[in-house]
Amino acid sequence: MSLLTIILNILLPPLAVFLKHGLGMTFLISLLLTALGWIPGVIHAFLVNGNR
Repeated sequence: MSLLTIILNILLPPLAVFLKHGLGMTFLISLLLTALGWIPGVIHAFLVNGNR
């Protein structure tokens, strides 16, 4: 995982997921989790971007 991805995962989780996976269910889940609370969005972004 690059330094840019790590920074985006922390600051803008949906953007980090979008740049890595594009529009899709993963992006929508990230957007929803970030809207519900910033920390769940960050955790989801790290899990999703760390797997691929």
